[in-house]
Amino acid sequence: MRILFIARYRDPTMDRKVRLLAQMEGLTVRHVRPAAWRDDLLAATELAEDGRRDQVSLPMLGRPEDPHRAVYQTVGFGLRQYQPDVIHAEEEPDSLAALQVAWARAIFAPRARLILNTWQNVDRPRRPEVRWLTRQTLQATDAVLCANQEAEDILRRHSYHGETEVLPAVGVDLETFRPCPDRPAGQEFVAGYAGRFVPEKGLHTLLEAAAQTHPALALRLIGAGPEQAALQARAVALGLAGRVQFVPAMRPAALAAYLCQLDVLVLPSLTTPVWKEQFGRVLTEAMACGVPVVGSSSGAIPEVIGEAGLIFPEGDAAALAACLEHLRDAPALRQALAQRGRARVQENYSQAVIAARTAAVYRRLVSEAAHAV
Repeated sequence: MRILFIARYRDPTMDRKVRLLAQMEGLTVRHVRPAAWRDDLLAATELAEDGRRDQVSLPMLGRPEDPHRAVYQTVGFGLRQYQPDVIHAEEEPDSLAALQVAWARAIFAPRARLILNTWQNVDRPRRPEVRWLTRQTLQATDAVLCANQEAEDILRRHSYHGETEVLPAVGVDLETFRPCPDRPAGQEFVAGYAGRFVPEKGLHTLLEAAAQTHPALALRLIGAGPEQAALQARAVALGLAGRVQFVPAMRPAALAAYLCQLDVLVLPSLTTPVWKEQFGRVLTEAMACGVPVVGSSSGAIPEVIGEAGLIFPEGDAAALAACLEHLRDAPALRQALAQRGRARVQENYSQAVIAARTAAVYRRLVSEAAHAV
């Protein structure tokens, strides 16, 4: 079975799923990816490895990190020559790239099954041209893999009749994200965050919560973004300057070494009219490192954490402070949550599990197509 896998992966920890798919019996995988990547957290060039026939690096028109308006500089994605059984494009159904892939498939490989992915869990208003584009891609698509339950519900509400499954696009690379073997015991209780410094991530709530906790609680904020100066100023205003450390964004391999040194990882996201947390991959990365997690009630966070962490009402600094104090004073609870989190990732969110479930979708679609002939 030949798979053309199109995804904007930019780091080896993301590539692990593709490598695992390619190792599965009966699957041959060719990965199409952007030639370069740049966002608030990561810049990378020459993403495909030289000499790898199973990787194709393509420039993009537009910013690769823009999920809706960027397209690949190609007409056919090599479909006429490769003739895949499955085209799996990890693109949103309302994106120009998804429409580009759907049209290329119709012209060059019409018998291939087409799979898209969606993260979108807010049913926001769309302009007429975007509604038209979405209809075109969904009519052409055999299956859509959804990062969260609400995304699947939205597709059904809009009368999508193809196959759907709640299956995140990217899992956790357990070879990179794992517990620290020699984490030293310290006097400080360290709470951390990793990701973009933007308003919707709720970092002002985290700072306000820290100001209500014991002075021995320290914060480590890892990342970058337009809110950094405002966050630094707010930390000073709250009297937290000596307790908050801002750490530059880093690649996942380096991030893993920071995450496993934390006592707790916090994701305090805030819902906006057009966005709420769609998954929160840093939660699963921290859980894989054996670090307890605390998340807000925004979007998919409770769905991802399950019983393996604590949830507080989004925007409620006092409730978050109570969670942090409770964990600081309860080492047995921290240990129990760490064990539950690691087990939850191993069972649901590892790259191996995600790859196996994805391969099962491929086989099911191809088998159904063969029986329909």
